Amino acid sequence: MFGSSAATSTRIGAAISIGFASTALYNRLTLRQLRPNGPVGPVTVCIPARNERTRLPALITDLRVQRGVALRVLILDDDSTDGTAAAASIAIDGDPRFQLLSNHASPDPGWTGKAAACRRLAEAAGQADTLVLLDADVRLKPDAIAAAVAERRRSDVALLSPWPRQQAESMTERLVQPLLCWSWSSSLPITVATRSRTPSTAVACGQFLVFDADAYREIGGHAAVASSVTEDLDIARALRRAGHRTAPVGSGGLARCRMYTGATELDAGYTRWLWSAYGSAPASAAVVAVAALAFVVPPAAALTGSRAGVVGYLAAVASRLLARSTESDGHLTRADLLDALAHPVSVLAYARLTWRSHRAHRRGALMWKGRDLDARGT
Repeated sequence: MFGSSAATSTRIGAAISIGFASTALYNRLTLRQLRPNGPVGPVTVCIPARNERTRLPALITDLRVQRGVALRVLILDDDSTDGTAAAASIAIDGDPRFQLLSNHASPDPGWTGKAAACRRLAEAAGQADTLVLLDADVRLKPDAIAAAVAERRRSDVALLSPWPRQQAESMTERLVQPLLCWSWSSSLPITVATRSRTPSTAVACGQFLVFDADAYREIGGHAAVASSVTEDLDIARALRRAGHRTAPVGSGGLARCRMYTGATELDAGYTRWLWSAYGSAPASAAVVAVAALAFVVPPAAALTGSRAGVVGYLAAVASRLLARSTESDGHLTRADLLDALAHPVSVLAYARLTWRSHRAHRRGALMWKGRDLDARGT
């Protein structure tokens, strides 16, 4: 039998969880999805690649068969040590649309490696009208680039962020990766946020970004986010501060991404940036506390027979499934259901990663791909 304070906490947590499920349903019904489109003309695709020998060739293969677009593809081998350039050259196989660039210098002071690489690529792109930034681990169907460029023009935004379906294979990936889409699709009504230019309501995923190049150059490109470890989100915020609109769009039917492979890589990847997600350690602690109240307390109470706890838990599961459906263009699997049922464990895993990230940041021990983040390299 729950005490009154525990019962109150359960009811509050359940109410929050229901609110998240309601927002996730709204976004599932209203968020646009990329669809194959007609020809869109010339587009410059930029790919920063550091130690991506095993991932980059598959993306190059996907780009070589894109339809409805006159592609120019710039790839920057960013001081890789694993043979990325050689693997890319083999995959390009003499295709004249591709240009392989190389960088052997460390990032300038005040710059992360990703931002510095994007700056070099943008400079090489010259006066292109449309810039597409892709991470090397993205996989594309043949109409993906044309559909994304057409959608950016149709929606008249300075930055369109097509959200790929996040692939997760190991247990740790399946616990954590679906939280990326769930975090915004269950907490932010996207059609409302898209009409706004408020920086705090921006959503962006650096795996796949489509820029109006004039707006990108107007804010100084990646110089506006030179030191950011979340440069994708921060460049969207910079565009909004400059008066431009930005928007996410579902692209799970045309794009997918396995961001991390296994627990070790995922742990390192999240540790490098979660400390910056909410602006401060106290803010992060507050977010984790609310998440625990909404998504851990109700299922714990449900185990004791609390009906409010059952309702809260089921609402959380629903929010996860709706978010997954949004990023997968309606395609759900049995694994998605099992992952959603484990949502309380996912929240606890996220709390642990957040704590580890703040601890590493305090100790000056943030690293990514062999570069010291605290020395402003990624």
